[in-house]
Amino acid sequence: MGALFGTDGVRGLANRDVTAELALDLSVSAAHILSEVGSRRTAVVGRDPRASGEFLQAAVMAGLASAGVDVIDVGVLPTPAVAYLTKARRADLGVMLSASHNAMPDNGIKFFNAEGNKLPDEIEDQIEARLEEQWSRPVGEAVGRIVTDESASIEYIGHLLTTITAPLDGLTVVVDGANGAASHVAPLTYREAGADVIEIHCEPDGYNINHGCGSTHMEDLQRAVVEHQADLGIAHDGDADRCLAVDAQGNLVDGDQIMAVIALALRDQARLANDTVVATVMANLGFKHAMQAASIDVVETAVGDRYVLEAMLAAGHVLGGEQSGHVVMAEYATTGDGILTALQLMARMASTGTPLAELAGVMRRLPQVLINVSGVDKHAVDSDPELSAAVAEAESQLADSGRVLLRKSGTEPLVRVMVEAEDEQTATAVAENLAGVVKRRLSLD
Repeated sequence: MGALFGTDGVRGLANRDVTAELALDLSVSAAHILSEVGSRRTAVVGRDPRASGEFLQAAVMAGLASAGVDVIDVGVLPTPAVAYLTKARRADLGVMLSASHNAMPDNGIKFFNAEGNKLPDEIEDQIEARLEEQWSRPVGEAVGRIVTDESASIEYIGHLLTTITAPLDGLTVVVDGANGAASHVAPLTYREAGADVIEIHCEPDGYNINHGCGSTHMEDLQRAVVEHQADLGIAHDGDADRCLAVDAQGNLVDGDQIMAVIALALRDQARLANDTVVATVMANLGFKHAMQAASIDVVETAVGDRYVLEAMLAAGHVLGGEQSGHVVMAEYATTGDGILTALQLMARMASTGTPLAELAGVMRRLPQVLINVSGVDKHAVDSDPELSAAVAEAESQLADSGRVLLRKSGTEPLVRVMVEAEDEQTATAVAENLAGVVKRRLSLD
């Protein structure tokens, strides 16, 4: 992987790391890599509502049009909407301007291919390698045109509503839109599906995205669900490619629990291909135990919904996701879709007449402690003999009732130490001990 692209596109501080110049250059390079030369080409471009997205989207559209690509500007929409529309409109590529759950000053650029899939590392490397290269610029009628499509959100909502077979009548849901891309389409979709909807943090002003709200700040949603005596709450992140939930008692329901509920629903409907679900190495051990009890296999991948999707596509699996609430349902989407996920979760509640707390109780979430150890040589994490011995000892101590995972950061000089155990005290003690070994053995000081 090159220097620019991370696990989910290019991301950084807007107007310093992610500049208009970079956005323009990246879009030109992506046009050359992802679109067929010699034909009239098209791109779908959308953004979340953060203020910097306005000038960054303008730069992206300018770059694409200058490279001879016609641009469909779909405005403020969730990331999965851009992915869906790219394929539905038979475009050559899609571009989303968003920094997802990051704070407002950040922004990012995500590319999709003609199938609406995120790009593999090798394609991103090719885009990066061709930045600022000399190229033959089209002129006259060969330059791209830019049109605004105000019907895009209606088309996306219509698609989402086709994924459920019965209305959500009788359900009351509180929706936290994170003042982001879901703020309009999520409440509208749930109402169209038949639910009674109470909105919080659905008033984006360009500056308040993710600020004390959404899937990274669940407190307001938990209070609102209890206050309004709602059946559940749904929290999205800034670009709505994920969701977390809250049950009627105000308890958090995370991505692992949501995926367990949906996996059982698909299995009961004979729609869970290969009786298999794809999860990342960060999935809670309780999720794996629950799937094992249900005779459902779990395939593990690296962290990142793009890697989940790659594993799904390679073997024909239809469901995968992450603890963070990215859930990919390949029957309906090419990426994580928080609104789609929430619809499926509510559809399971409605069809079974079962409260969310009971559905989510199919798995017991084991205490999970994560410690980030900074200032270390992350590349030595797998080769230091003393550290390897300490990990082996910890794994022996935990046996089948817990696990240890050491991961090196993809962008920083740090190692993430994750420990799961039957109780919080044990998990904390083991994690702190291993973090101490990492610091002592791998310190850069």
